[in-house]
Amino acid sequence: MRKPRPITTLFMLSSVDGKISTGDRDILDVDRDFPKIKGVREGLTQYYELEKLTDAASLNSGRTQAKIGVNTRGGPIKKIQVDFVVVDNKPHLNKRGIEYFLKRGRSLILVTTNRHHPAMQLGSDSLKILRYHKKIDFQDFFSRLKSDFKINRLTIQTGGSLNAALLRAGLIDYVSIVVAPVLIGGRDTVSLIAGESLHTVRDLKNVRALKLLYCRALKDSYLHLYYKVIN
Repeated sequence: MRKPRPITTLFMLSSVDGKISTGDRDILDVDRDFPKIKGVREGLTQYYELEKLTDAASLNSGRTQAKIGVNTRGGPIKKIQVDFVVVDNKPHLNKRGIEYFLKRGRSLILVTTNRHHPAMQLGSDSLKILRYHKKIDFQDFFSRLKSDFKINRLTIQTGGSLNAALLRAGLIDYVSIVVAPVLIGGRDTVSLIAGESLHTVRDLKNVRALKLLYCRALKDSYLHLYYKVIN
């Protein structure tokens, strides 16, 4: 029997063709680029309004957060009642990025295999570090979120590779997708679920079927799709 863990929802903004970025370089990003595109920018705020309704614990990846600029973000930081969970091995976050999360949310749980991560240099009651030796044990990590940190529900907003790892590990319960009315394309542009491709018929065990719970047409040709992962 698996250990108890939080109920999870993957919440993402995607193009019609499943892209969660506008290109294959870090300078390209939907948050920065969609407001520039006529026919897409008009309904974009609906995604951010739905984001405000997500869980009080949010899982992010260090790479994605570095890409959107948390390491260099200046100015006043508005405090929100969110517990941030960030997976960051390389590291992608620097000291300033870690401090941003500590100022922004109620707490930060950093998950890493990097024993020299900049977070190790910071002393804060609201900073907790889960360090794994060589590879993150996602089953253990998620069970500890519930047992050690009392997180019962978790919204996942990570990159395509981490999304894939969590999905194939059976750690995503629901999928909530806001579909923007745009086609992006690009073989190397990251998709909602990326990671390694399947290679054999035996690998089909990693495919996850979905049950549609509701589909809602939003304004300006946007859609909100909500699924339960059934296997």
